[in-house]
Amino acid sequence: MIEIRFHGRGGQGAVTSVELLALAAIEEGKYAQGFPSFGPERRGAPVLAFSRVDDKPIKLRCKIVKPDVVVVLDASLLLIQKPAADLKEDGIIILNTNKTAAEIRQEYGFTHTLALVDANKVAREVLGVPIVNTTMIGALLRATGVVQVETMEAPLKNRFGPLAVKNFNALKVAFEQTTIEERQS
Repeated sequence: MIEIRFHGRGGQGAVTSVELLALAAIEEGKYAQGFPSFGPERRGAPVLAFSRVDDKPIKLRCKIVKPDVVVVLDASLLLIQKPAADLKEDGIIILNTNKTAAEIRQEYGFTHTLALVDANKVAREVLGVPIVNTTMIGALLRATGVVQVETMEAPLKNRFGPLAVKNFNALKVAFEQTTIEERQS
């Protein structure tokens, strides 16, 4: 089982991301969960969303406390939260940033595998708006292979209708532009 925790801000699409990922995993014949952690969130406030994907039924019904992967939709959250503090030792940090891996490692001391993409830039160029949920799914797929890129097309079409093509294109561009730097010892 792969356990993924999304860190975003209200309005960025973290909750939508876990729902889309779960639908794609189910489309591939896997078992999946996608659920948010809600409190008094409002647009711009920190939001957590969780996803589990496995080849066998998932019996857990709790939030993820020791994830395999953290997906950070907004790098400013690194200053107010510690999304990677409880990440598994061989885990992956997927980060929306225009900084290099060396800069991120120096600034935050991360030793985990890093998957970096400037999702804001991709979203602005492809979608015309800075909503990064589908771009960050592209980075997640590049870093983990949890589902195939093509499998995301149907859930996007069902969710976004005529805007699905742009969202799928943003996902594919982010997939291609994501850089991965392996874990540091």
